[in-house]
Amino acid sequence: MMEAASSPSGAGAPTIVVLVTASSEAEATTIAQATVEAGVAACANIVPHVTSLFRWKEKISKEQEVLIVLKSRLDLFQDLEGVVRRNHSYEVPEIIALPIVAGSATYLEWIIESTVSR
Repeated sequence: MMEAASSPSGAGAPTIVVLVTASSEAEATTIAQATVEAGVAACANIVPHVTSLFRWKEKISKEQEVLIVLKSRLDLFQDLEGVVRRNHSYEVPEIIALPIVAGSATYLEWIIESTVSR
């Protein structure tokens, strides 16, 4: 299992960054807003104009996408993934969690406090 930084006080869940690509800024905004409103992400950054190269259905594709960078907690990943999938148009959306191994103590605490409790 992935390890991530715990909250500065040692209480709470490890924090993560989740990367999601979307087909448009409108879709990215819908996904970002849904995750923050549901409390499964504390923050979402939308990065437009990402060029993606990937193999899909036995051919190489090149597409313009929008990157969403979500800050959350590891214990909320499954719920966050569900919100993303419900609002995403892709058959196989990119939903990748990376551990936050270090960060500003006050920012990490804010992530913990800004997401739903389980």
